[in-house]
Amino acid sequence: MTLRDLIERKRDGGRITADEWRDFTRDLAAGTLADYQVSALLMAIFFRGMDDDETVALMDGMLHSGRSLDLRHLVVGRVDKHSTGGVGDKISLILAPLVAACGVAVPMMSGRGLGHTGGTLDKLESIPGFDTRLSLEVASAQVERLGCALIGQTGEIAPADKRLYAMRDATGTVEAIPLIAASIMSKKLAESLTGLVLDVKTGAGAFLPKLDDSLRLAQTMIALGARYQCPVVALLTDMESPLGEACGNANEVEESIATLKNGGPSDVRELTLRLGAEMLVLGGAAATLGEARGRLETALGNGAALEKFRDIVTAQGGDPRVCDDPVAVLRQPAIRESYRAARDGVVQRVEPRAVGRGITAMGGGRSTMDDVVDPSVGFRIFARPGRAVRVGDELAVIEARDADCAARGRAALDAAFTVGDVAPPVRAMISHRVSSAGVETGH
Repeated sequence: MTLRDLIERKRDGGRITADEWRDFTRDLAAGTLADYQVSALLMAIFFRGMDDDETVALMDGMLHSGRSLDLRHLVVGRVDKHSTGGVGDKISLILAPLVAACGVAVPMMSGRGLGHTGGTLDKLESIPGFDTRLSLEVASAQVERLGCALIGQTGEIAPADKRLYAMRDATGTVEAIPLIAASIMSKKLAESLTGLVLDVKTGAGAFLPKLDDSLRLAQTMIALGARYQCPVVALLTDMESPLGEACGNANEVEESIATLKNGGPSDVRELTLRLGAEMLVLGGAAATLGEARGRLETALGNGAALEKFRDIVTAQGGDPRVCDDPVAVLRQPAIRESYRAARDGVVQRVEPRAVGRGITAMGGGRSTMDDVVDPSVGFRIFARPGRAVRVGDELAVIEARDADCAARGRAALDAAFTVGDVAPPVRAMISHRVSSAGVETGH
């Protein structure tokens, strides 16, 4: 059976067998498949979909196309968190050391920017010297010693997924639910987890803006986890506007450190605590969500979370002084320019995709996987939806490397901000909690 046969079958609405998915992922990892044919199959999947058995087979093939991070010898729970991607979403940088400081092992494997969203690895690598390219042996030893490692997907882990992940971005097929689910779970199951927490974004800035699609994605990943005895809990969280104030790379590290020092924006802190509580319960470090939240708040208040982050930065070659004075250590923008309200009214909208695309246009994200990221550029978004403003009030700050870069940032904010006469409806930060027990609302 040739790849062309699979393309034609999927194009016509047929299904691909488990053996055929196994052969496909094997050849994909080996680099023997033509990019144009893989791209054609991705587009056929985007339009025709995959059934549950196909999704499992693709995930399983990608999982077994490489090695795993074997942490089964650890006596503590092993829990990771994954976000489906958002603008200003720096939660992983805070959450991993915070949860590790509370006694749960966090082998956190993250990605780079994809589409209009930022990437945890790009943020971490804005810390001078920070190395996210750890081997499995080094990462395993660090998790055993410190309780946490912050790494990228190396060529050892799910190499078939690594290639498919890059091609999905290049071919406009990122939003296909079976592909998202199989990709995420192939990497997470390679960490030998005892639990996984998902932050599934909904709203304008999410890859899947519609609530029904977000629910379906969450339920798909929960079912995949159950097949491998890995309990999964998903929180559906709002991405109708950027998360926190900092949007970029270095500035998000700065905001993360402020949160680890028991400060930071209220929405960043609250989402961190909600996700962290789920992780502690899944990891067996707390019996209830309330008890877990109390432990997390204590670790923020007494400095344990910040010190854990310092240990991780030091272990991975970064400059630990970033924990004390991030402004002095992180690369700073050459230009800071205020963006001000053009009229009186109420902020009705801060469109997150416009903000994310603006960061990419300024050089803080990637249009291709080979683009070099400028960690210094981005935005500080101060005015949230619902805030009353007067003409001339500062809504945001543009952080740029030169005048042309600043002009691109201003154009992006022109597209992002809407100031009108009527306040928008208040949106819940967390709309649903999804687990194997079902869907709960009102969170």
